[in-house]
Amino acid sequence: MSQRVTHSDLAAHAVDKVNISSEAAKKRRTQVNHLRNRLENYIAEHPDYKLVKMRSSGSVAKHTAIRSSRGPGSDADVAAYVRASAVGGVDVDEAGLLVWLLDRCKEVYGATKVADDFVISHHAVGITLHGSNLKIDVAPVLYEDEPDDRGHLITRQGDRVLTSVTQHLTFLNSRKTKAGAEYKELIRLFKAFIDRAKYEDHTFRFKSFLAELIVAHLWDNGWNGQALAVNDYPKAFEQLLGYIARTGLREPIAFADYYKVDQVATSYDPVQVWDPVNEANNVASSYSELDRQRLVARATGALEEVTWAAMAPTKGAAVEAWRTLFGPSFQGA
Repeated sequence: MSQRVTHSDLAAHAVDKVNISSEAAKKRRTQVNHLRNRLENYIAEHPDYKLVKMRSSGSVAKHTAIRSSRGPGSDADVAAYVRASAVGGVDVDEAGLLVWLLDRCKEVYGATKVADDFVISHHAVGITLHGSNLKIDVAPVLYEDEPDDRGHLITRQGDRVLTSVTQHLTFLNSRKTKAGAEYKELIRLFKAFIDRAKYEDHTFRFKSFLAELIVAHLWDNGWNGQALAVNDYPKAFEQLLGYIARTGLREPIAFADYYKVDQVATSYDPVQVWDPVNEANNVASSYSELDRQRLVARATGALEEVTWAAMAPTKGAAVEAWRTLFGPSFQGA
């Protein structure tokens, strides 16, 4: 079926309204690398230091970051690998650990920054860099010398979850290498749809990592007998939204990159999407049945708009339908 709103229209929207500019992204990566280098040089000069290594993490490191309509947050993330045995083990109190990490960050920077530039935020230490006005969140990862940068991250619920920043990045990039640059662009567009949904409904839950894993699942398995259409964004959206609407996210999702799928833990959680590097971690374990219902309802409504847009009598009508997904900034041209 001929689309009124085309792949090129969505690609243009991504460039104009969704993607962080190449200059801004470069600035963020430069600042993150500067922070990492400073901390890693300090670690190298102090062999007994309890910080072991630093790794860039989050959407900036993955090149899937977007402009947000929901106000400022952290601009970039860094994982600080802390020797667990030196701070009280994996079960160390998080509040005390963050105070300890705050003091270490101040120690490394010395007199080059003021105390107010360092603030404990959600599960991390926020560092404001006034030269660029960027904010970097440094999150502790409790490390016990496991290979592949595997360590324990503390979740919002206070659980210790084994994860790997490096393996997550490899997981994403292995698919992007096969699919092409459109793969990450599709993820950014999908995140923009989610960001708009959260802007309109503050109770709506759909974490960024969950979105990435649903895209990966459809890339690996296709939908309705067809491969994920990464070169046709309107069709790809129809597939992603159709998958959520049709399955209700009741079917478990798991990946065989780092473990066998039949090794995933038994779970009765309403939504089950398993961390690709940890078969015991359901990344949606905190989602309630109501969260699932809201997510499915939003996807179902969006799917109806996308389907209508494909049959709309005019380009203007189709654009209006897509604006329900992306907001009034979507121009469709």
